[in-house]
Amino acid sequence: MELVFKALADPTRRLLLDRLRERNGQTLRELCEHLAMARQSATQHLDILVRANLVAVVRRGRERLHYLNPGPIHEIEERWISGFDKPRLGALSAIRHQAEEYAMTSVRTYVYVTYIRASAEQVWRALTDADLTARYWGHANVSDWQPGSAWEHRRVDGSGAVDVVGKVLAAEPPTRLVVTFEDSAGEERDPSVVTFLVEPHQDIVRLTVTHENLPNVEMLNGISSGWPAVLSNLKSLLETGDALPQSPWDMAGSHA
Repeated sequence: MELVFKALADPTRRLLLDRLRERNGQTLRELCEHLAMARQSATQHLDILVRANLVAVVRRGRERLHYLNPGPIHEIEERWISGFDKPRLGALSAIRHQAEEYAMTSVRTYVYVTYIRASAEQVWRALTDADLTARYWGHANVSDWQPGSAWEHRRVDGSGAVDVVGKVLAAEPPTRLVVTFEDSAGEERDPSVVTFLVEPHQDIVRLTVTHENLPNVEMLNGISSGWPAVLSNLKSLLETGDALPQSPWDMAGSHA
């Protein structure tokens, strides 16, 4: 939290976050276009935001794209806000989101980064083992996880219903998994794409989840609350052996 508050204390860094909120996934050159400072200075500010885990960097070929990472803000909300004034703040937030929806028309990408005390192999198994996903996600992710294979997001309430379907685009155990992600009963359109990137470092891993090609604001809002809940439960399961005592998506009123 100390790195987060230090990063947020500077107005230039807050401006950079605002720029990414307006349009996520920008290069350094694009971010510098609207800043009255040298490229080197902007790079230093971005490095501080990355170290605080407020900004995630995703490589696309030779480009480095910068995305907002809501993980630290989510932790602040859980620690200091959720137990106090959440209902009133939620109402205000709903009004703001409704107003913003009319101004947001471009295809969106959502990025979430978390750090887990586990091995890359343990995280990979948690992402691909149907029994483990059932424990922290409430759905069993079923596939043979070979490129080109189908996968299903099945309920574990006895109904056997499938809520999400997709195809495995890439599987590179234990570091990279790419799948398409679409509502099993949704309208026909290009599916969104989810990339799980597992980067090991000594006793921990950095897990980056990138959800691209989001079709509308409704889906963006849904996964913006859904992914933090799912990944918080995954982190708890791997680090303590138990999922959270209460489903985090129930507390957030979200679905994933």
